[in-house]
Amino acid sequence: MRVCILGCGYVGLELGRQLAADHTVVGVRRSDAGLAAVEAAGLEAVQADVTDADSLGAVPDADALVFAASSGGRGAEAAREVYVEGLETVVETFGDRANSPERLVYTSSTGVYGDHGGDWVDEETPLDPTTDKTEVLAAAERVARETAADYGIDGTVARFAGLYGPDRYRLQRYLEGPVTEGYLNMVHRDDAAGAVRFLLEEDVARDDVVLVVDDEPVSKWAFADWLASECGVPDPPKQTKTERLDDPDLSETARRRIQTSKRCSNDFLRELGYEFSFPTYREGYAAAIDEYRTDGSTA
Repeated sequence: MRVCILGCGYVGLELGRQLAADHTVVGVRRSDAGLAAVEAAGLEAVQADVTDADSLGAVPDADALVFAASSGGRGAEAAREVYVEGLETVVETFGDRANSPERLVYTSSTGVYGDHGGDWVDEETPLDPTTDKTEVLAAAERVARETAADYGIDGTVARFAGLYGPDRYRLQRYLEGPVTEGYLNMVHRDDAAGAVRFLLEEDVARDDVVLVVDDEPVSKWAFADWLASECGVPDPPKQTKTERLDDPDLSETARRRIQTSKRCSNDFLRELGYEFSFPTYREGYAAAIDEYRTDGSTA
């Protein structure tokens, strides 16, 4: 199977590494630095921009596409350009080829659910995006399944919870605080990539949505206290949502994010047969905690 990973960044590079032993993997990035990272991972590197149909001509035919491009943390308009317009360009460009792909996996976010007051959500829960950016992500999900279907491509939406892992443990944020109340829904980078690999290799969840989240959503306060205990430091200061929302300098986007609370279920992914390398944050943070206790690093 040849897999093209469009936006072969944090998760895409790990996905490529996991697939490379048994499949042909092409990593697509826009920048020279991105191409160097793809090459360093031992993958075939191609320079192209998902928003530019002409540049996508350099990307070879594939059996499966993984769309994991990033808007670089910019606003909703930039996100729409990449996630919606870029994904449409990718689907149309590859869909018009004589050897069009069979599958597309689009990596979305659990942010599309909005606020559920701490209740559980799953693949059947209606979407209720509360920010301009999560509205864009919901629109991109429709492209991944509906527009792709128009071209005979089976689209799968993989909704990632909060990603963490090497270079993204963010220990300092939780160890120093203040920590605002709410729930954390997380997935280690290796399992985010592993789940996509599993969906492709096992050929499951075509034209479907899959929540990619670990076994145990946890309250931020409980997580912070556990992390402090494991690192051998005092529990960090806490603040309620009301206290955090009283900050007059808080952006509207941050305000809506704080007001959003839910717990994400991975029952469907488990039922499909995926086995987690890091089923909870306890296993996932073990390496970071060991490093912190050894040299005080908070990467």
